[in-house]
Amino acid sequence: MFIGSGTFINIISVFLGTVVGVTVAHRLPQRVRDVVMDGLGLVTGMIAVLTTSAITNPTLPQVLGKGRPVLIVLASIVLGGMIGSALNLELRLEALGDKLKSKFDKGDPDSTFTEGFVAASLLFCIGPMTILGSITDGLGGGNQMLILKSILDFFASLGFAAALGWGVAASGLSILVVQGGFTVFGYFLGNFMSDVQILMLTATGGLLLVGISLRLLNIKQVPVGNLLPALIIAPILVAILS
Repeated sequence: MFIGSGTFINIISVFLGTVVGVTVAHRLPQRVRDVVMDGLGLVTGMIAVLTTSAITNPTLPQVLGKGRPVLIVLASIVLGGMIGSALNLELRLEALGDKLKSKFDKGDPDSTFTEGFVAASLLFCIGPMTILGSITDGLGGGNQMLILKSILDFFASLGFAAALGWGVAASGLSILVVQGGFTVFGYFLGNFMSDVQILMLTATGGLLLVGISLRLLNIKQVPVGNLLPALIIAPILVAILS
């Protein structure tokens, strides 16, 4: 298949999952939808723990020095949060969701379109398979990893859409931008990040997934959008320290 096909398959899987989720959702009572959302929050937390565990890779202290991986994540989160807050990334994401909502979801002003768009966008665009799969696809190494991600995202979007509605389908735009961007980088720049940089980016992304899990469980509304610059800062700090 052509380079970039994995991203398009992923977008289609999210759309189909949303259609199935929304179709089923209106037949389910609110208590069932609440349980679905709690389940998604717990599963997201599990994925977050597994993703963050990349920081335990024995390669990191060998290359960066003992104790430095945790400090890099800390610095990335703090600096990224400062930059994201200054740029109001969370508000910009919500504004984009509201704009899409005004065009596609005019019937219910109290709908969860924006929440679905933001939560699904962050979940589908953060993680090792997003980075590695897109770069591998761009390098011509195949789209198998993104196909696997598409299957997982199908079931996740089904559950999200059952609770949050059509905003989940709009997250396909985020997938197109993020995964498409990494695919382009992989195509033109080759393997521009080392294994250590990818591991640190993955661990940092895992912490952002923890924030998403807390939001889905209604424990704390962590402004995860403002923390997104941490994903850029982490590989830069690794390049400096290594």
